[in-house]
Amino acid sequence: MLSEPNHTGNIIIILANLPDFLRTPILKKRMTEFFSMPDSEKYEMIDNALEAGPTIPFPNFAKLFRTWLEVLCTVSDENRTMMFSHYLTRIANSPQKIVDFNLDGIFEIFSNLDDSKIQILANSIKMIIKNLDDDSKKRILLLCPDNARKLIGV
Repeated sequence: MLSEPNHTGNIIIILANLPDFLRTPILKKRMTEFFSMPDSEKYEMIDNALEAGPTIPFPNFAKLFRTWLEVLCTVSDENRTMMFSHYLTRIANSPQKIVDFNLDGIFEIFSNLDDSKIQILANSIKMIIKNLDDDSKKRILLLCPDNARKLIGV
């Protein structure tokens, strides 16, 4: 548990409950802010997001996660790669952070995106996983459902 209030977690919970027409622009703005933060703040925000995610009822989390993926498809490849890289690094270093998530449900959301969006995201994820050290790569792949590994191509 973090010693400070989880402001990021609170924002995530609020975003998850918003209708699409509000959630998407707010998430885009928050993501733009994320890209300009120092790494220490990015990691703190990611830790808070990973802490808050499992506390959100899955139907609400699913809407938020889908929106997040769709917004990620609209940012530059560099920013998308940086975002995924930071998340995968945190997860590889502390795999228990992802254990409480519904990984099969998350993969289903990913696999139900448009094929072009799946390809954009899969290419970024595949490149990051390829460049991880062997131990981190092994931890990430062990956490990843088989059908997700096949779709991403890792």
